Amino acid sequence: MAKNLVIVESPAKAKTIEKYLGKDYVVKSSFGHIRDLAKKNLGVNIESDFRPVYEVDPEKKKLIAELKKAAKTSDTVWLASDEDREGEAIAWHLSEALKLDPEHTKRIVFHEITKTAILNAIENPREIDYNLVDAQQARRVLDRLVGFELSPLLWQKVKPSLSAGRVQSVSVRLIVEREEEIENFQSTSLFKVTGIFTTADNKSFSAELSTKFKTKEEATAFLEDCKTANFKISNITKKPSKKSPPAPFTTSTLQQEASRKMGYSVSKTMTLAQRLYESGKITYMRTDSVNLSDLAINMAKDEIISQWGADYVKTRKFKTNSKGAQEAHEAIRPTQLNKHTVGGDAGQKRLYELIWKRTIASQMSDALIEKTVIDIEIDNNKYKFIANGEVIKFDGFLTVYNVSTDEEDAEPSTNNKILPAVKEGDALQPNGIVAIQRFTKHPARYTEASLVRKMEELGIGRPSTYAPTISTIQKRGYVVKEEREGVLRDYIELSLKGNELKENIKSEKTGYEKGKLFPTDIGILVNKFLIKYFDDIL
Repeated sequence: MAKNLVIVESPAKAKTIEKYLGKDYVVKSSFGHIRDLAKKNLGVNIESDFRPVYEVDPEKKKLIAELKKAAKTSDTVWLASDEDREGEAIAWHLSEALKLDPEHTKRIVFHEITKTAILNAIENPREIDYNLVDAQQARRVLDRLVGFELSPLLWQKVKPSLSAGRVQSVSVRLIVEREEEIENFQSTSLFKVTGIFTTADNKSFSAELSTKFKTKEEATAFLEDCKTANFKISNITKKPSKKSPPAPFTTSTLQQEASRKMGYSVSKTMTLAQRLYESGKITYMRTDSVNLSDLAINMAKDEIISQWGADYVKTRKFKTNSKGAQEAHEAIRPTQLNKHTVGGDAGQKRLYELIWKRTIASQMSDALIEKTVIDIEIDNNKYKFIANGEVIKFDGFLTVYNVSTDEEDAEPSTNNKILPAVKEGDALQPNGIVAIQRFTKHPARYTEASLVRKMEELGIGRPSTYAPTISTIQKRGYVVKEEREGVLRDYIELSLKGNELKENIKSEKTGYEKGKLFPTDIGILVNKFLIKYFDDIL
């Protein structure tokens, strides 16, 4: 029998680690948690200072017997569960359930599965961190107290088989309250005016009026004035600007960006990231830190110089704004930054490339931009048209990575990437001016990704609980994720071409929703019940 027994959480990870450690080590998996709070009598002794009462998972009894046998024939047992609170608790539960001798038990952690990281962990063992264990136990006890006290009430008062939870119930509340905001929203309309102007050398560009009109009559009166107006450039402003790269990925930002760029659900992103981590391709994927190690920063620097040259390097250390973030951990990054892609299935490949680009971009130079604003005077009116343009003088990190946003149904931008060469006093010829009726939009419904961001902002849950929570509230039938067809809406378009002013009624589809979270009737009912009687814990 091997002298050393290493216990990790997942079998996939075990195979990778065993390759690095050699014949004196055998690596086995606990397959996650091996015990939990007892299901009888709450699993918490309230009379004895809320002491948790644990029981072994019946399905894990055979596994525990095997691990006990292996531990007895090993000189040293290495507890190598994950480096977060859950992982620390698993290490402690293993120590307790296997009755391990502290003298021959060592705790090791690593945030990436590479030979260097594993051997470094073996060289630097520590003891179980009981502060982390206690933190996990406190959260678990709270979850049990909230869930076990509230769920039976829901069965009696609302419907059998329902459940409540410390994190899931707050998440449902966010979705229900957003739906209420949308139902109570009163849309108003304004007329947005855009003009196309031509220079003396026949170059065209667009500009937007400095105000929006509340009524059709006001917009019509303005366009009537434009029939006899003269237009000239009254001011040109040019100023340098820059864009800085975003921080490397945390669990939350990876889930959001994978949703925006690739349409992945939160659970799919975490499944793919777990596989990449267990096969040694990326660092630990449940983290709220934006830190990169000095080793990673130097790897990124070397790769950037190799690919794009020294002008593209600007190393940085980021700090997180997330509540209660564990800064000692690293952000999610590739373990080898000279590997731009990986094999495996298409999903893993795409997610890895996204992580690689984001990590590399975080250590690249700012993009340098020149912004231009042109004011166009109207000689018979107090308003003015404004044209905005920008030119990228140096692409910096943009050569690798563009940041996505959650902005939905945004109006087409009138920003011109490049404006024509003009000077103050130049006369312009209007080549068409249009006033289009636009409507204010209700707050956006949550996607899985935007709900994760809101949970993180409010300090609800942890990186390890975002995906399970969102899956749970859908499985319970409190929330559905679906597409909904929009409806046709008429709008007014007033157009001036030469001296001819036309009014047209046009139609557009509005309210189309894709991949949005909607509360169900039962979700709304449960939320009302919990808020009415337990508002202080929701």
